[in-house]
Amino acid sequence: MQDIIIDEEIKRILPALDETAYNNLEMSILAYGCLMPLVLWNGILIDGYHRFGILTKHDLPFNTISLEFGSRDEVIDWIIELQISRRNLTPMQLSYYRGYRYNLEKRIGGNRSGVNQYSEVGGQNVTQPKSQPTARKLAEQYNVSSRTIKRDAQLANAINKIGETSPETKMDILSGKTRISRKLLKELTGDSQADIKEIVTQISDGAFESKRPGAGTADDGNINHITDADTMQPWEENFAKMTDEFRQILRIHAKTDDTASIQSALRQYIDMLEDLYRDISGDG
Repeated sequence: MQDIIIDEEIKRILPALDETAYNNLEMSILAYGCLMPLVLWNGILIDGYHRFGILTKHDLPFNTISLEFGSRDEVIDWIIELQISRRNLTPMQLSYYRGYRYNLEKRIGGNRSGVNQYSEVGGQNVTQPKSQPTARKLAEQYNVSSRTIKRDAQLANAINKIGETSPETKMDILSGKTRISRKLLKELTGDSQADIKEIVTQISDGAFESKRPGAGTADDGNINHITDADTMQPWEENFAKMTDEFRQILRIHAKTDDTASIQSALRQYIDMLEDLYRDISGDG
């Protein structure tokens, strides 16, 4: 095993694998070996943390490649873009990564180095770095509106502030283990770190108040709550997942004037609700 630097900040950026996905990855590596090389930057592992853990556990060989970047922000930007392109992300994870990337790109701005962030060290094909994506360009890339990208940026800021106090709570929110409304996350953006710390403590203790001062009531459609997935009924989890997926589908169709596609998406959602209703009532 060669010396590889494990960076905890970078590791926490990556989405966690559930038990089934992890076991499938482990079985694949044991059967066929590690088909993809681990990716390094200045000796730091930037892609392949799950694979590296499995390889280390079973003392298996692996290959690495090294990429050059001009800054740590450019490394994280590359990691996020890679995760979005390859992972089956939840709507919350996807929003978080889009917003995180937008915030990074704003900070990087025109200060990118002349190093091609996608070139292999020692490689011959060196191109100019990409220009800074604006909200509009990112919106086009991810097939959402510019307003959505900016809302995602607020969400990412709030989740990262939570992560500064409790990386575990941040991972629970992104994985869906702890459910928190986007509206509430937006409200948390303006809170001080001391307030965030208090809220994280309440979440950990199971004593978080679902209502914040000035928040809407359930009657006006603004449901601001956090629910531990372990205490949810199966139908609640199914409904939450179903609704999140439908919002993503509808948001895509809403950008077009294809009424038939929108009607089809709505009909699919109605059918799923009817199936859920029958499951709960026992009429199935």
